[in-house]
Amino acid sequence: MGDAGLLLSGAALFLNSLMLLGKANAKSVAVFNLFIGAMQVIVPFYLIIASDQSNWTIYSLASIFLFGFTYLYVGMTILKDLDGSGLGWYSLWVAVIALIYAFVAYIHFGDIVNTLTWLMWAYLWFLFFLSMGINKKIDAYVGKVAMVQSWLTLTFPALLSMTGLWKTDQVAQAWIYFSIAAFVYFAYITFKLKKATARSERFA
Repeated sequence: MGDAGLLLSGAALFLNSLMLLGKANAKSVAVFNLFIGAMQVIVPFYLIIASDQSNWTIYSLASIFLFGFTYLYVGMTILKDLDGSGLGWYSLWVAVIALIYAFVAYIHFGDIVNTLTWLMWAYLWFLFFLSMGINKKIDAYVGKVAMVQSWLTLTFPALLSMTGLWKTDQVAQAWIYFSIAAFVYFAYITFKLKKATARSERFA
């Protein structure tokens, strides 16, 4: 489930990024969100029931629900034309949980790659909160961040893991540099967004 779910999460986030960028129809993308969301809610329940019930096993499997319910919530919000504030505030809660997962990855497991990955996911969920929870007009910005993360944190890691390359030292080291580069890119587009916002307010 892990690698396959990660791969399909990458597909869902990729489509969501295209939707935010105005390149894909929202209702069409919503259907795929429902498919992936349902899978990432049903399968973890089964895996937890069939697991050894150790705390770290459940801790690891529970993280899948964060994605599953996000995708389900996105799909239902779009298809039913619901107000997005509930999804936004849920995303803030998930962002906090993602920060805890990042902290545990670093302190308990000493895993820098997972730490950086969870930090990126926390940032993306926080952006969803800003966009839907408090109605910031940042869809294009969020779409760019989601596009990068769909490949860097989900699609490529899943493919590398399925081919047995993900745990090699060379790949792990390279991924740390790629993650840092992604944060630099996020900082750059944040600066551009703030500059454009300040300019528009000046001439409003």
